[in-house]
Amino acid sequence: MKHSRPLITALFCTMMLVSGDIHASQSVMPRAVVELYTSQGCNSCPPADRVLYELNQEDSTLLVLSYHIDYWNYLGWTDPFSDARYSDRQRDYANRMRERYVYTPQVIINGDTVVRATAKRSIESTSKTVAPLKDISEISLTSENHGQPAQGAITLKAVGKSGAQQANRIWLIGYDREHQRDVLSGENAGKRLVHANVVREMIDLGPWDGTEKNIPFTMTTAYDGGIAVLIQNGRGGPIIAASVVRF
Repeated sequence: MKHSRPLITALFCTMMLVSGDIHASQSVMPRAVVELYTSQGCNSCPPADRVLYELNQEDSTLLVLSYHIDYWNYLGWTDPFSDARYSDRQRDYANRMRERYVYTPQVIINGDTVVRATAKRSIESTSKTVAPLKDISEISLTSENHGQPAQGAITLKAVGKSGAQQANRIWLIGYDREHQRDVLSGENAGKRLVHANVVREMIDLGPWDGTEKNIPFTMTTAYDGGIAVLIQNGRGGPIIAASVVRF
């Protein structure tokens, strides 16, 4: 649907029966980041949602993320996971890639390569051939209390200072593992939709000049999927590094 407006797998938890605390290991680096831009109000999106769900089940080396945009909410159904910030992120990609419009469903791999969102084999093969991510970022969760927002720190290794025009940005992502929803109206009325790795929080931690850095963080809400950090070359630029802690 088009819109005219321009790893060793870390299932790492040790439960403490008395306090309910979970102590999580450090993050792992995915082979590639697969971002799906989707909407429950888009009748061409459910097949792409299924593809993303299958990829997440079958390939733990990929970090797949589902961003629900808000520009189809006027069609008769308000997507409960939609956020204007995710629409803005997609527009940043469109502007950098000089696309005339944004649309759903859309898959972008490592922030730089667009693949047909329902083409599962193309997504898999492209994820293996794109430029590899750099091993420069880590997430350490100091403690994660059951049902409470995760806390921890992001560590970035020094790669040399970059110019002002090439400054990278640091994004902290919180996501839920899975959501199933019955759509009651709009283009997908009567369907039960299943979504994987639904982005619920996206925090801009600001620019990074390439020097060594340690950033403490506390998420605003508890998420049952995981926490990820993306290092991106400017707004809407290629993703150069990523790390994820899966819950």
